[in-house]
Amino acid sequence: MVKPIRNSRVHYRRHNCVNTRSNKTKIIRTPGARLYVHYRKKRTFGPRTPACTGHQRLQGIRHLGHMQRKNAAKKELTVSRAYGGVLTHKMVRERVVRAFLIEEQMIVKKVLKTQRRRK
Repeated sequence: MVKPIRNSRVHYRRHNCVNTRSNKTKIIRTPGARLYVHYRKKRTFGPRTPACTGHQRLQGIRHLGHMQRKNAAKKELTVSRAYGGVLTHKMVRERVVRAFLIEEQMIVKKVLKTQRRRK
């Protein structure tokens, strides 16, 4: 059983020697019983919908950092549908249904208008 490492003082291996957001570490015990520092990467939050539409997470798209996102292929950054990589599937569905209902409403108005003229 591995014992937890408590109150262990370790040297940072890089230039930044302050405990900041960009300098998170994990202390590792080597097989030779030395304590060693492993640096952790920042957690990326991944793509989200625009703030005006609720700022929800998008599924099916990898969480990439800025440089990884810049160098990634297009298929890794989008989903193959209308508004893929921008809106969630529920939002797209809602837009389609809303547009359909508005069109239906306009057709009903036209029909009622023509019926009134005939009378």
